[in-house]
Amino acid sequence: QVQTVESGGGLVQPGGSLALSCAVSENIFSINSMAWYRQAPGKERELVAILTTDLRTDYTDSVKGRFTIHRDNAKNTVYLQMNSLKPEDTAVYYCNAVTPPRPGRSLLTVSPLNYWGQGTQVTVSS
Repeated sequence: QVQTVESGGGLVQPGGSLALSCAVSENIFSINSMAWYRQAPGKERELVAILTTDLRTDYTDSVKGRFTIHRDNAKNTVYLQMNSLKPEDTAVYYCNAVTPPRPGRSLLTVSPLNYWGQGTQVTVSS
């Protein structure tokens, strides 16, 4: 099982920015797409952003234009740059390897492959 360690969360005011990091225990970026998920209190975990092996990206509608997913192959790390944060972005954020996107289907219709890490808490509040 690939392990992930998320970091970079914190308390930020609305309109602020945070950069999350996800350290992955193995070099899998050439064979696995990676995704960031989030889970708000009382809600189901949702996929926020995906980065495929060939560097295609997609985002859930609520974060498009504000969040950016990218990776550093040398560091086995995936990042989520979050700008213009809103209170509704408050959640625990997780990363995971995901199933290969199916041809003709949305990149967001993938499933997580591994056990979840501990996540990192993001709180957007004034």
